[in-house]
Amino acid sequence: MILYQEMINAIKKEIILRSKNYNDEIETIYFGGGTPSLLKIKDIDDIFLTIENNYNLCNNIEITIEANPDDFSKEKLKSLSKTKINRISLGVQTLNDDALKLMRRVHSSKQSIDSIENSLLFFKNISIDLIYGIPNLDTNSLDQDLRLSQYYDIKHISTYALTVESNTLLESQINKNLVTMPQDDDVYKQYMYINNFLTNENYENYEMNSYAKNGFYSRNNSGYWLRKKYVGIGPSAHSFDGFTRSWNISNNSEYIKGVRCNKLNIKREVLSKVDIYNEYVMTGLRTIWGVSSDYISKNFGKNFYEHFMNRSQSYLKSNHLVKNGDLYTVSKKGKFLTDGIAAELFLIKLK
Repeated sequence: MILYQEMINAIKKEIILRSKNYNDEIETIYFGGGTPSLLKIKDIDDIFLTIENNYNLCNNIEITIEANPDDFSKEKLKSLSKTKINRISLGVQTLNDDALKLMRRVHSSKQSIDSIENSLLFFKNISIDLIYGIPNLDTNSLDQDLRLSQYYDIKHISTYALTVESNTLLESQINKNLVTMPQDDDVYKQYMYINNFLTNENYENYEMNSYAKNGFYSRNNSGYWLRKKYVGIGPSAHSFDGFTRSWNISNNSEYIKGVRCNKLNIKREVLSKVDIYNEYVMTGLRTIWGVSSDYISKNFGKNFYEHFMNRSQSYLKSNHLVKNGDLYTVSKKGKFLTDGIAAELFLIKLK
């Protein structure tokens, strides 16, 4: 059995081990994945102090902790507000209790409301996740979820279409025809309903699924979509240095054993020039910052540039892409099709 303190000690040691090869300024720290809400306040402080002593941190660093609505009591949130954490991300999903049960979420709509209200007592910057495309739910239910943004002036909202994971209750019910997933057209209508609602509420749709009030973009999310370097700490955590993706072993015991011996059990994938180009196109088109044809020309060369220019023409003519100088962004018409458009612009079309 893995002891809690063993894992904390291993995480702090990994932070130190990785610092030897990382000199960039840290702009954001994200406590996510697994159950970060289980962390004791003392250990959050110790982890941050370890980071502070070994890395170069920017002055206005964003430090987020994610949780389910049932994870944080008012007392825990008050204690968290005394740490360096300055942003809370809550997995609300929906206020429909039947839908929460269908998705096997353990929290209730009441717990979501309580969690938002308690968070706002101590934090100005909170984010919520919402899910659409849920069986048996229409825009009326979606409207109720979105009105949380109006009532509580929530600074950041992430929205995701429901995906059916393998070996889940939902998959079993679908296979038995007990539940029917909505048609693509209905999911598209819900996506556009969200987009119109939040845009009218003065949210900026800075990334395909992310909406923020002015000044409240998630710097953690933005770093990912802008392909900035990042370091992942802990079992299964992923890292990226601009050219290589790496990930820690998932087995907790093996992870701890390796770190104790000053060894990081890591697997690596070195990205090819084509991989990097494809990722740049994919991530760029999902954001308001778009894809720069000049950047492609300078960093990838003539063949990549000509390929992008040729493939993008049909999407410009159909008004799925918009060109402003050398920048290409997805139009409102093309938003829901972003990933498909990006795949067509890949140098090698990926499945």
